[in-house]
Amino acid sequence: MRGKAIILASVLCLVAATTTLAADAFLGTWKLNEAKSTFAPGAPKNSTVVYEAAGDSVKVTTDGVDGQGKPAHSEWTGKFDGKDYPVSGDANSDTRSYAKVNDHTLTFANKKGGKATINGRIVISADGKTRTVQLNGTDTQGKPFTSSAVYDKQ
Repeated sequence: MRGKAIILASVLCLVAATTTLAADAFLGTWKLNEAKSTFAPGAPKNSTVVYEAAGDSVKVTTDGVDGQGKPAHSEWTGKFDGKDYPVSGDANSDTRSYAKVNDHTLTFANKKGGKATINGRIVISADGKTRTVQLNGTDTQGKPFTSSAVYDKQ
């Protein structure tokens, strides 16, 4: 009986560790690899993105430049459940939502006054070392843009 309990406990620990590691694929500090990225004129550019656990939520902090090249810093705390959560520091959005597609893929949408300003897809490579963001949006003049940003895990 004791042997079965040990085996069951080991299996449960393995499942918990696997689940935790899968959730952690996004966590960490990501630095922009400009050589592998393409940005449309007027598109914002995040040079550093940090995902960190915040209780049962995730906090995402971005630093970079806005569409006019001015320094930009934003913070968002929420869950990857597709619901809108407040974002601070971003002149083009007041809410952001992330939805988990699978352990390595998220979709997201930034909104201002309930209207989408930027949306896209984030994919973490199988080895967990690269984060690729495909995004579509409108700049401050209302012109559409598409960008692809590649980040290296630090």
